[in-house]
Amino acid sequence: MSTSVAVLGTGIMGSGMAKNLVRAGFDVTAWNRHREKAEPLAEAGIKIASDAKDAVAEADFVLTMLFDADAVEDVMGQALPAMREDAVWIQSSTVGLPGVARLAERAGYEGIAFVDAPVLGTRQPAEEGTLLVLAGCPSDLRERVQPVFDAIGSKTVWVGELLGDGHKLKLVANSWVLSIVGATAQAVDLTKRLGLDPTLFLETISGGATDCAYAQLKGKAMIAGEFPPAFPLSGAAKDAQLIVEAMDYAGTRSAFMQSLAAQFQDAIEAGHGSEDMASVITAFDGGDQDRASL
Repeated sequence: MSTSVAVLGTGIMGSGMAKNLVRAGFDVTAWNRHREKAEPLAEAGIKIASDAKDAVAEADFVLTMLFDADAVEDVMGQALPAMREDAVWIQSSTVGLPGVARLAERAGYEGIAFVDAPVLGTRQPAEEGTLLVLAGCPSDLRERVQPVFDAIGSKTVWVGELLGDGHKLKLVANSWVLSIVGATAQAVDLTKRLGLDPTLFLETISGGATDCAYAQLKGKAMIAGEFPPAFPLSGAAKDAQLIVEAMDYAGTRSAFMQSLAAQFQDAIEAGHGSEDMASVITAFDGGDQDRASL
């Protein structure tokens, strides 16, 4: 059985995934563009590489969890030639449909097996190994990569055999998640502006048909005005734009998602990009909402 994994990208998601791979018995090497962000993983028994090429050289699997398609392409442009011919590249970054096609082409040019495997979940599921893996790849690769997916996730959905199938479902799911966040921010803000305690909104929907755990979680953060990043606003804005592109490609109207993307961008421009995406509520007041007043 293959046992070595190189994790490229050790941010909020990649670090948790790397730790769970070690717990599952894999030999893990981690690399991050800023080495100091990867170094704490050494305490978990993870080897830290200074160079992406060194990280992948002996790996059975290379898992990428970077910000966007450009970042993945830049790193893998260096790493792909150093990979073993029998290694598998598991691409879990959210990169959009054109991004998946571009990266898969690069892998094919180097003769490396490629698996499109974005994940659903934020900081806590990544740390707990309970991510939802949405995978698209030829069926003959499934058995080989399943142990990796079992280590990082609680469930794997095999979407299809075409590269990009996993990403299609990821963008659909993210369109729902981002919509919940935006709608919750709108409701919390409106409740306050109408002169009511915004906690009344969450109490009103609690336990009913219109309630959901995510609305409660993000709504409470919005009311408290506290936004420690589980999923940064910058990532939400990036994903919103990728969803717009997918909607345009599919031939459906994207006006709603474009509006939501603009709200995310307004909050980023007001300085909230590194905070959790719940900070989008600040955009309802031009990005300068008085958090204490919530």
